[in-house]
Amino acid sequence: MADSKTVVVATGNAHKVVEIEAILSRVMPGVRFVALGELGDFPDPEENGADFYENALIKARAAQEATGLELAVADDSGLCVDALGGAPGIYSARWAGEHGNDEKNNELLLENLSDIPESRRTARFVSTVCCCFPDGRHMTVRGECEGKIAFEPKGEGGFGYDPLFIPDECGVGKTDKRPNSEGRSYAQLTPDEKDAISHRGNALAEMEKELPEFLAEN
Repeated sequence: MADSKTVVVATGNAHKVVEIEAILSRVMPGVRFVALGELGDFPDPEENGADFYENALIKARAAQEATGLELAVADDSGLCVDALGGAPGIYSARWAGEHGNDEKNNELLLENLSDIPESRRTARFVSTVCCCFPDGRHMTVRGECEGKIAFEPKGEGGFGYDPLFIPDECGVGKTDKRPNSEGRSYAQLTPDEKDAISHRGNALAEMEKELPEFLAEN
């Protein structure tokens, strides 16, 4: 671990790399976090897991094998809407058919919720983060953020479903939280405000807390 200076992050999404590095760098000082896409043109692994946990592990192991780097981190996350039976869930990024088409995915979400009143638009973002180590071990954590779905997009920041997701809380500084009384969407929060309450932020905070003990076990 101490000799490993680069962690490959199994994503082509620069936003995710920034979020992951901002938190894990505190317990992995001196380590460079780099997106898989920056290291070469690697085929995407088949994400055929039954849940977020399995898909995160699939992606982390594939990145580790493809690059030959000792450490790999992957996140599998998605939006789970109660009125839709938990959909889009693990299919969030490709719900409308084309992987990563945020505009189409958001349009489909609003279409499916067109007759759903505010009281039944509850939802949560879920993130599972997996870190694979050179000895074959892996560590996986889960984070969630509760909220509801807006009736129209709000804000220019973020990515994915961020403009439609209104979290119940928002961050104060880097770690404190308060009720989101203004009803701002993920896309309207500053990076620090989002990191303090986001599903990925919650998962990474759990990994930050547990990682030193995990590494000390062997």
